[in-house]
Amino acid sequence: MMRNSWAGAAVLTLALTLTLALSACGAGDDAAKKAETKAGSTGGSSLTVTVATATLQNLPRTVTASGTISAWEEVPVGAETGGLTATAVYVDEGRYVRQGQPLVQLNDALLRAQLRQQQAAVQTAQANAARDQAALDRAQELKERGFLSQASLDTALANKRASDANLAAAQASLSETRTRLAQATIRAPVSGLVISRSVTRGQIVSAGTELFRIVRDGRLELDAQVPETELHLVRAGQSAVISSDQVGEAAGTVRIVTPEVNAETRLGVARIAVSGSGFRPGMFARARIQVGDQPAVTVPTAAVLYRENRAGVFVMGADGRARFRPVTVISRATDRTAVTGVEAGVRVVVEGAGFLGEGDRVTIAPARTAAAPATARAPAAAKK
Repeated sequence: MMRNSWAGAAVLTLALTLTLALSACGAGDDAAKKAETKAGSTGGSSLTVTVATATLQNLPRTVTASGTISAWEEVPVGAETGGLTATAVYVDEGRYVRQGQPLVQLNDALLRAQLRQQQAAVQTAQANAARDQAALDRAQELKERGFLSQASLDTALANKRASDANLAAAQASLSETRTRLAQATIRAPVSGLVISRSVTRGQIVSAGTELFRIVRDGRLELDAQVPETELHLVRAGQSAVISSDQVGEAAGTVRIVTPEVNAETRLGVARIAVSGSGFRPGMFARARIQVGDQPAVTVPTAAVLYRENRAGVFVMGADGRARFRPVTVISRATDRTAVTGVEAGVRVVVEGAGFLGEGDRVTIAPARTAAAPATARAPAAAKK
């Protein structure tokens, strides 16, 4: 009976010990949860930043475009008389020629012989016309005196008309031969720069064959490819700066803006006259076109940063969190940058933007004064 009492006491003692241990663990868990809750409500860290408002301003706008240098007007030079041999070539590529300057001489020996023959035919026709005119004058005189019939007078008149027609035909043939002889010397139709030559001495030239290509007056222009979103800003007469890695920079003026936009590339063409030397047709060049003051949304330059090769700014939301918004940079200055993608009046993060992540909660620092400039602060460390 004594043993049973001891056993019951031992079981009771063990149960009490387990109960106390479980109560202590529960109390510890509750205390930990309360501490975590308190820490989350009062000790969460956030980055202190400064913000600025995006504003709408009128800024000098520059449209950047690129394209190929081409001739203002290319004039092909060909032969009007065919089947003749080139006996002399007077110019080569790269030469500046004047209007009317000889370029190629064709073999004109046969044409000169034909010219002499036509001149002789004209002289014969002139002699016949003079003879028939004298015969007609005598016939008219005799007819008036009654010594000649009307039929004889009509015959003399017909002979005169025939001789006049023969003279006109001979003169026309002579004029044709003279024209062909003049065409045997191929001359520059305009003044300009010779950019290509496709004739050699001894070549038999066919009529219509292109022999030279001349840039009229040596004028070049840049066919600048302008995006359709900026094409409406470009106007004829606007100044531009043309640049090339090989040549450097030169001044230019927008000559014309084509009315068509490429349906595939969505690019229009602005033809910019180039006034500098050194450029050649076919070269690649860039243009900076001054399109005047244009309204644009600007933000502090320090607010613009790049994430995954995309420009953007952190915009403050109503919930106090910063969110990244991609933008397109139009122009950049030391203090302000013109962008598209944000609206005027939006608050953007300036100092501290580089430390932010998407949706981070931030603390906005009060506006700084000249005496106490503000600096971006790292996230506050938890108190020990």
